[in-house]
Amino acid sequence: MPSLFARLRPAPPPSSVAYDAAVNVARQPHWYRAGAVPDTMDGRFAVLATVCALVALRLEADGEGGNAPGVALTEAFIADMDAQMRQEGFDATLGKKVRHLVGSLASRVDRWRGVTDANWNEVVRRSLYRDQPVADDTLAYSVDRLRGLRKKLAALTLDKVIEGHWA
Repeated sequence: MPSLFARLRPAPPPSSVAYDAAVNVARQPHWYRAGAVPDTMDGRFAVLATVCALVALRLEADGEGGNAPGVALTEAFIADMDAQMRQEGFDATLGKKVRHLVGSLASRVDRWRGVTDANWNEVVRRSLYRDQPVADDTLAYSVDRLRGLRKKLAALTLDKVIEGHWA
């Protein structure tokens, strides 16, 4: 009887589908192996926030049509960060920590909004590695992957981005 229960359970909102796609991209091992992003809570957050920032900017590029999905993506991010922090036992300072994480996402969006051909390395270094030393070939790998993701997102319709067809 799974179809009966499936009908009783509402479909996930499109924002959560796009957010789930961002999580899937951020979990890919290549970020932590070839890209040498530290496989720590902070490193995984850096990749997820970077991917979400690129998705948010793609949604923003659609103007009015991308506003609601962009807000919903951010809300899904906040809900996930809240749940993750609770699971780690940060209940006492949860609000402050989640606000900090959301601010970190917002600063990445701003940073990526200003990316140019001349400053890609700087933006990737700051977004993924928090200005820590990183080998040139490792940085080049991450730059290439993020350029590819940005190009892939730009080539899709708004519906395809929301549906996560880029992950």
